[in-house]
Amino acid sequence: MFSEKRSNTLHGVLLIVLFSCSAFYIAEIPFVKELSFSPLIVGIILGMLYANSLRNHLPETWVPGIKFCTKQVLRTGIVLYGFRLTLAQVAEVGLPAIVVDAIVVTVTIFLGIYLGKLLKMDKDTSLMTSTGSAICGAAAVLGAEPVVRCESHKTAIAVSTVVIFGTISMFLYPIMYRTGMLDGLSNTAVAIYTGSTLHEVAHVAGAGNAMDPTDVLGIAGPATITKMIRVMMLAPVLVIMSLALSGRKKVGADGKVIKSKITIPYFAFGFIGIICLNSLLQILCGVESVKEIPLNGTIEYIDTFMLTMAMTALGAETSLDKFKQAGAKPFLLAGLLYVWLVGGGYLLAKYLVPVLG
Repeated sequence: MFSEKRSNTLHGVLLIVLFSCSAFYIAEIPFVKELSFSPLIVGIILGMLYANSLRNHLPETWVPGIKFCTKQVLRTGIVLYGFRLTLAQVAEVGLPAIVVDAIVVTVTIFLGIYLGKLLKMDKDTSLMTSTGSAICGAAAVLGAEPVVRCESHKTAIAVSTVVIFGTISMFLYPIMYRTGMLDGLSNTAVAIYTGSTLHEVAHVAGAGNAMDPTDVLGIAGPATITKMIRVMMLAPVLVIMSLALSGRKKVGADGKVIKSKITIPYFAFGFIGIICLNSLLQILCGVESVKEIPLNGTIEYIDTFMLTMAMTALGAETSLDKFKQAGAKPFLLAGLLYVWLVGGGYLLAKYLVPVLG
């Protein structure tokens, strides 16, 4: 009995592995690469295509394997994400980037919660959407999912909003830069503006490269580092979020009201621990870049694959009917937060960065 159950779980995991391999292949297609669609984004799209086509034709006994990918694989992937970061990166850009990032993350989350109430949105969806816009896009949504403990389709909706507005920004920021709309900012301020307001790391890298292909102006590199500082803020945000949600009441499947317990995001502490370990390895190895640390590239590849598995599995739990039920409100909320990120972020970069710098 136990062996059969484990076998069924394995079938579900292997299905997600197959889709994830396909996502990696598709992400390498030149057209997809130009859009800066990472394997994570391609993965959730493939998962949703599966959910709305083949899902009903495959055994339900495979579902535990899919859910395993949305839980255990996801948390491991978030922990390993720490191998992309070091404390030395924080020192490179200094106080202005840290302060601007902190303001952007804090205001975006609280503004999103407030706007969600005004729009009479589902609390989980508004919180997940706000977290994705505030920190690091899809990875932040994935990190918040075990803490918020919401349904998979809400996670998918939040990721969708991040993909749409993040992709728009990736093309918009270089256009703003080329047309002189950002002439009021120094190169450092442009870098901090880009890194503190764009959604995904891939979006920041794409926009930074378009504005400063060789990093001669000091935009592309600092922009990515500023973004990485935002990523580091994921751990404390998850801890605070866990404490804030501990007393919340939810209606269970049987109709009974259940009081939420504190969900300690141990993986968030693992994430911080890995960053510290990576920082120590960088010093011991005497290298300047994270990518020069032995085996770092391999670990990053494995981590990306695991996060792609998690995204694909979340997509596989999402039907179009769920999107119809949510309506346009999540996208309206993400749009309003986007206006704040573009406008508010510009003002912070223009007036606060010179003072702190």
